[in-house]
Amino acid sequence: MAERRGSRVAFEVLEVAGPSMVPTLLHGDRLVVRYGASVRPGDVVVLRHPFQQDLLVVKRAVERRPGGWWVLGDNPYNETGDSTVYGTVPEELVLATAVLRFRPRAADQSSLRARLSWAVSALRPLWPDASASSRLRAR
Repeated sequence: MAERRGSRVAFEVLEVAGPSMVPTLLHGDRLVVRYGASVRPGDVVVLRHPFQQDLLVVKRAVERRPGGWWVLGDNPYNETGDSTVYGTVPEELVLATAVLRFRPRAADQSSLRARLSWAVSALRPLWPDASASSRLRAR
């Protein structure tokens, strides 16, 4: 845990499973998430699935609505479930915001060129993407 302005903020590394956030996140990507952070439209968030609360889900917070957050996956062709299936997610189920994505190096990336390519693309901050929020809201 990190100390921030008198309150405790927890960080954790989680692994992404599934295609619902492609192209932003790929299966196997790792996320550094911050628990207790304020959520803004466009943030990538970790939440408890409203119907299966032992399941953690990664989605984009599109907009705040009465009763919580409307969340959608970035992949329009994936049907793993989001607010179009389970509606607005209560704020208490939105646990964390993703701050950083990194991709583990594949075993077949042994050449210098492959390693350099991985090094350039492996680490990326995840800023709130207001344009994604607007684009997803239009779906």
